[in-house]
Amino acid sequence: MSYDLIIKNGLTINGDPIEIAISNGKIVKVSEKIEADSKEQLELDGQTYVSAGWIDDHVHCFEKMTLYYDFPDEIGVKKGVTTVIDAGTTGAENIHEFYDLAKQAKTNVYALVNISKWGIVEQDELADLSKVKEELVHKALTELPDFVVGIKARMSKTVIGENGITPLEMAKKIQKENNGLPLMVHIGSAPPELDEILAHMTKGDVLTHCFNGKPNGILDKESDKIKDFAWAAYEKGIVFDIGHGTDSFNFHVAETALKEGMKAASISTDIYIRNRENGPVYDLATTMEKLRVVGYEWSEIIEKVTAVPAENFHFDTKGQLREGYDGDITIFTIEEGQKILTDSNGFTREAKELITPVKTIIGGTVYDN
Repeated sequence: MSYDLIIKNGLTINGDPIEIAISNGKIVKVSEKIEADSKEQLELDGQTYVSAGWIDDHVHCFEKMTLYYDFPDEIGVKKGVTTVIDAGTTGAENIHEFYDLAKQAKTNVYALVNISKWGIVEQDELADLSKVKEELVHKALTELPDFVVGIKARMSKTVIGENGITPLEMAKKIQKENNGLPLMVHIGSAPPELDEILAHMTKGDVLTHCFNGKPNGILDKESDKIKDFAWAAYEKGIVFDIGHGTDSFNFHVAETALKEGMKAASISTDIYIRNRENGPVYDLATTMEKLRVVGYEWSEIIEKVTAVPAENFHFDTKGQLREGYDGDITIFTIEEGQKILTDSNGFTREAKELITPVKTIIGGTVYDN
């Protein structure tokens, strides 16, 4: 048997030896040892980790925007990330233009279509509800079924103007009329109040910015405890997603939640060019280091950037090292070191373990980091 690529002498995040064979862009064999011919062989040192390709389910990478934008490969393949989901930068009127650009990237790029038809052209895209056209969203979903993997509604006061909970009600209606496709909801300052937002969300909906430090977040500042209604939402199966961003991750909130037994389901960056270049985000690996400092195990951190987002956004052939799955793989090291990590509110923690992607494999093609 001959393969296109064999990865030799790798380790799973649990420390087990692993070797992987890839042909025609797909994983065709996973074993402790593979003895076979291959066109290409990637020999690791027996101390380097191999995981399914990292997925960042909240980015902004339509380069033609001015408010929030970046370039897919700058936040993807160059950073150990094989798949990114652009979270509502574009709406139904400009998502085709985004698609044409995105398919030129090495990184796998998908999109959540903003329910506002031009996306985030301005900060208040949901202040004018005439921009929310259900039929246009449906058209985008129908015309780009392999690119658009869900919808996005940003529910904070700078976005919705005087419209209260109405945009979310419209998003839920669109979701229902399109086979219950994934919905991501951004939260921030009130109105609307977080308890009202969560009351309208249902199991499987993704709440991004889950550990922000704002008064309208999940932490009651007076009691220093997680609010009861946040626990109720968590327990009913709403997906808590990090969505770090410039403004939306606070160490203390994340640590308090963990102490009480609440963990984020998925880890994402909300990255765009300014918080990539100037911080506090920089890249997905840095966000992962922050969750390690909070107290998460590396094994669950890896799961939260692979299997979990793949499941949440219905990627049937991503997120796991299994035969028949896409040949998307991240190869990385975890080493002792020191690094100051800063959250969105300027608070710091010191990382003692640093995770560094060294190679990114997308569809069986190997890229150096």
